[in-house]
Amino acid sequence: MADKEKEIRDYLSKNNISYNTIEHNEVNTCKEQAKEAGISQKAIAKSLVMKKDDGKFILAVGPGNKNISRSILGKRIDSNLTLASPEEVKKIAGCDAGSVYPIGNMMDIPTYVDSDLLRNKKIYFSPGSHIKTFGIDNEDFVSAINPEVILFEEKQKKNEGKEQTLGLTVTREENFSEWYTQLIQKAELADYTKVSGCIVFRPYSYAIWEKVVQFVDKRLKKLGVQNAYFPIFIPESLLMKEQEHVEGFTPEVAWVTHAGETELAERLAIRPTSETIMYDSYKNWIRSYNDLPLRLNQWNNVVRWEFKYAVPFLRTREFLWHEGHTVFATKEEAVQETLDVLDIYIDCFRDLYAVPTMAGRKTEKEKFAGADFTNSVEIFLPNGKAIQGATTHCLGQNFAKAFDIQFLDKDGRKKYPWQNSWAITTRSIGIMIMMHSDDKGLVLPPNAAPIQVVIVPIIFEKSKAEVLKKANELKKELLAAHYSVKLDDREGYSSGFKYNEWELKGVPIRIELGPRDLEKGQAVIVRRDTGEKTFVKLSDLKKEVKKTLAAIQDNLYKRACKVRDESIFKASNWDEFIAAAKEKKLIYAKHCGETECLDWIKDKTIGVKSLNIPFDAKPAKGKCVHCEKDAKYWLYFAKSY
Repeated sequence: MADKEKEIRDYLSKNNISYNTIEHNEVNTCKEQAKEAGISQKAIAKSLVMKKDDGKFILAVGPGNKNISRSILGKRIDSNLTLASPEEVKKIAGCDAGSVYPIGNMMDIPTYVDSDLLRNKKIYFSPGSHIKTFGIDNEDFVSAINPEVILFEEKQKKNEGKEQTLGLTVTREENFSEWYTQLIQKAELADYTKVSGCIVFRPYSYAIWEKVVQFVDKRLKKLGVQNAYFPIFIPESLLMKEQEHVEGFTPEVAWVTHAGETELAERLAIRPTSETIMYDSYKNWIRSYNDLPLRLNQWNNVVRWEFKYAVPFLRTREFLWHEGHTVFATKEEAVQETLDVLDIYIDCFRDLYAVPTMAGRKTEKEKFAGADFTNSVEIFLPNGKAIQGATTHCLGQNFAKAFDIQFLDKDGRKKYPWQNSWAITTRSIGIMIMMHSDDKGLVLPPNAAPIQVVIVPIIFEKSKAEVLKKANELKKELLAAHYSVKLDDREGYSSGFKYNEWELKGVPIRIELGPRDLEKGQAVIVRRDTGEKTFVKLSDLKKEVKKTLAAIQDNLYKRACKVRDESIFKASNWDEFIAAAKEKKLIYAKHCGETECLDWIKDKTIGVKSLNIPFDAKPAKGKCVHCEKDAKYWLYFAKSY
């Protein structure tokens, strides 16, 4: 089994997954493994190879303290299941049935993981061996195995009331991945589907996206950008025209090959991005300098069939975005636009999401496939990971040459124009969620919140009519002042339940109004970000709501800035860099600019990579933090999504 263990080690190293090894006496059950390794049995990944009706195999992975029910799992995936024979397990997994590892990717079969296993902060498994156990952090575990996560048990009984299941059952600190998964579902932001890696944007999250669309679209129109729409299907011959571009996207392209039972004459790519389909039209539209600049944008969806573990909003196979594609007569115009649009994204993150960004240029290694250069805004999250927020790309003349886009300039000479592309996506919603939310649930900045104020009347039968009347008057008053307001006058739910529900959904302000408040001519304002309660005269309510919403937006932004700024570590040598990487810091260091060196850093630190070269960075004098060659620039580094 030593060869199989080496294969697993190589697979984990290749995917930048850190792990620890526990050696112990030979074991044959999860119970024995837990005892010998000194770990919790429920944190052990029990892995079983199973066969479906159609003869295909799957890998079922659950916690070591539970049986994996073939009947329940079969219902979840619409197939009867049987255990694979020892011979089949040996052929598929390369080990015996008692030491199967939970990485279906290495067996070329799909992996289904019980969501209960992912409640553990660290997960352990047998690496094809009875005498060793590997331990991996939760987030690295799901990243390594790219599973379909489902519940292997029957759903909760109907008589177990909603009030018992409303809140989150895990904290951010205990298990960030499970916390996030619970939050996006219980706050009714998203739901999973039977299409792996694709989610439902529920109305609550889609309303947030609509605010982004309105903000960005308004600013783009001020720059002179127009909206258009191009087909979702791209002929293979078009996609292949710009070689560097297509090499960057080919592994993620989903293809349409048939219409009904008829095979298509040419494969059609489902839009991973629209450069090629749009530029095929641009070559027909652009003839002279009078046709420039051409500045088009489209709001649409794209499909990128990634095989990494899907994280709702942050990384899904289908997502929503806008993509701008512009054409200019000169390089100077194109370069300036990449900065102008990046400013829109910086403002969107700050003014809507209350999220601070780091603006800069990507390294050659990290730039968009086919671009001359890429600018980005990067965000550092409270869990010690960074994420790319939005990008602008100067495509140079690369696509113009590939698609023969030429124009007759004022001097009478034919020239290739300069092109840009840029985008912000629904990933931004996930960034906001992770940045601000807490153990009670979602925390929404007022400018991004679908509901800014919820009014919860405290109802007693004797004073019900009077309280509801005043609550409705307050609602109308706030609506007239252009706030988004919800009056929660549902019956059958306690006030306490409603408080918890709206906290879970992150509504910035809760107004409580009861009969005693009416007697005193007041209401209670509760802030979601701090939990602070303020008694406010009804006559001052509108003014206080305005003041409080502004204070919440400001506080969330300052709090996020504090998280980022306190995490920055300026590493002057490799030992400091390694120490900072282990502490999940946002590392600022000088670098030589060579791709090979960046690859070494990522490999040696198990996943720390470059983010961008800050626009405001000082000249880098001295040596590269890693290889000791002359430094070219300062770079931000961090583990990232």
